[in-house]
Amino acid sequence: MGKQGKKHLEALNTVDRTKTYTPQEAISLAKQVAHVGFDETVEVHMRMGVDPRHADQQVRGVALLPNGLGKTVRVLVFTQGESEKAARDAGADNVGGDELIKKIEDGWLEFDVAIATPEMMSKIGKLGKILGRRGLMPNPKSGTVSQPADLPRVIADARKGRVEFKLDKTAIIHTPLGKISFDDEKLLENLATLVDAVVKARPSGAKGQFIKSISLTTSMGPGIRLDLAPTLSLTTV
Repeated sequence: MGKQGKKHLEALNTVDRTKTYTPQEAISLAKQVAHVGFDETVEVHMRMGVDPRHADQQVRGVALLPNGLGKTVRVLVFTQGESEKAARDAGADNVGGDELIKKIEDGWLEFDVAIATPEMMSKIGKLGKILGRRGLMPNPKSGTVSQPADLPRVIADARKGRVEFKLDKTAIIHTPLGKISFDDEKLLENLATLVDAVVKARPSGAKGQFIKSISLTTSMGPGIRLDLAPTLSLTTV
């Protein structure tokens, strides 16, 4: 534990807390200070210039990261009837209705994304407390409530690197960006897509500076503050 503590301290000392870095510099630095023996997740934390207590200042949306998140996404679909076959054919890992609801009520949660067709929403309402606190509850605003005909596209999006972002109670958005093993350019492309999606999700009630600060970090690494101007000027491909 002492050796690990020393490496973490060295990582902290490598990052200049008084400086902001360009996206390219921050990604390079995050890789430089990575010191643990697993493929860490790269994360982005955005402090927003909105008040989460007001309904017209909520920030929520979806970003489809072009290079994914570096993990296998397990997709569950709540549906019934003919659309069950369509969901299975599209690659969903678990498909069903009442039996899946009962399974989740009994404690099973081995999935990363839950999608539902509209007629199932009244049935899965009882799962709100279980799925809601884990960010797994299907929601029309996040695109996880889908008409049967759209299921193949929604399932494919979930597998590609679909990231939901949402303002927390402290006016911060926390999202994964990929893995530290990704090429720098892939992380940069994912960051550009995420920033673009957040900017486009600006609510009507937002006044003044929308994004106040952005930090990039890894699962076990120190926070690296990004220079806002070059970060916000990133363009998606």
